[in-house]
Amino acid sequence: MKILGLLRHAKSDWGQSDKRDFDRGLNDRGRKGAALMGDHIREHGTKWDALIASPAARVKQTLAAALPEMEPDWDQKLYLASAETICDVVREQGGDAEKLLIAGHNPGLGDMLFELVAPANENALYDEAKVKFPTASFIVYELAIDDWADLAEGCGTVKHFARPRDLDAELGPEY
Repeated sequence: MKILGLLRHAKSDWGQSDKRDFDRGLNDRGRKGAALMGDHIREHGTKWDALIASPAARVKQTLAAALPEMEPDWDQKLYLASAETICDVVREQGGDAEKLLIAGHNPGLGDMLFELVAPANENALYDEAKVKFPTASFIVYELAIDDWADLAEGCGTVKHFARPRDLDAELGPEY
């Protein structure tokens, strides 16, 4: 069995219109959400063997605020990657890790839910995550595989799902 965690970058600063999408950083709410999710990830108790991340500025800033103790392997392929590309990166770079954390972007991270979870494995956490995978969300899958190369459709079960608003109501949706 393998454990796969996915962390979406925190709330980005859309006011940075002078920057390319790749170079947009976090806004104040995003920095707060990233730090809060980092505390939550540590409290969750999983010791991640490896972290692979998109090198986009908002992902780098999320990880600097959330998990400064981890040294990511940056992979350009994860920038705005589809679920298929994320799965390819996991298969190619998972290596000997038993517990692998990926940090990146939607829609690919959110779409992983539909890629990894077979209808027979859907649960209440799946139902919650399928509604929306907002910024700074963190999800953990238990995968019925022994090697990352065997990652396949329907091999997973959602074991944990958390959003910033679950930890601090002030970080909920803005209306």
